[in-house]
Amino acid sequence: MKILAIETSTLFGGVAIMDHMAGLLIEIRLNIETTHSERLMAQIDHALKQTGLTSSEIDAFAVSIGPGSFTGLRIGLSTVKGFSYAMKKPIVTIPTLDALAWHFPFSDIPVCPLLDARKHEVYAGLFRWDGDRFRKDVAETSLTIKTLADQIQSLSLGKVLFTGEGSLLYKESILKHMENKAIFAPAEKIAPSPAVVASLAMKKALAGDYSEPIKLVPRYIRKSEAEITWREPNS
Repeated sequence: MKILAIETSTLFGGVAIMDHMAGLLIEIRLNIETTHSERLMAQIDHALKQTGLTSSEIDAFAVSIGPGSFTGLRIGLSTVKGFSYAMKKPIVTIPTLDALAWHFPFSDIPVCPLLDARKHEVYAGLFRWDGDRFRKDVAETSLTIKTLADQIQSLSLGKVLFTGEGSLLYKESILKHMENKAIFAPAEKIAPSPAVVASLAMKKALAGDYSEPIKLVPRYIRKSEAEITWREPNS
């Protein structure tokens, strides 16, 4: 089985192709200052050419479903939906925070991925390694660093590894509320990896765990500014 995975939930996104027998075939990662819509298809085309594959040889398409950049998530999902409909191939979705946590399998301490949710909040989850997988002690949510720190400390976990762009953006606040219990991931591990998305998607695909394209929407966690401020005419 071959999977093409797309990661567009942050500015540092990309594409990966994985084979269930040969492993990772290619990963392309770019820090994109412009929108993903301007670069994504070129990345996909390059990945296919470098592996000698055509889109028809891909068995399933995977995408990080959120949370993250509202625009990036829409672009990623619309792209895999387009391939799915055109190629009549299934889609696998991977939560962005899961992809971040899986940079650190077998971690002895809990992993807390953070993405910027604006308005002084983060998208966060808390993961603990259990046997051969992560379990979630704090489900995906948007909240302030203080509220997150209070929840973590109520669990009496000791040290916690913070990762994701939110861990850089709110590092001072994390240190203030977590004191000496906060550990920070290295710079090369703070962005979701297309290869990790592909790897997690492969496990789901081999188990037949696919998503229904027509029902798929990004996992925003909370409403966008446009949705918050929008009102019905004459209401």
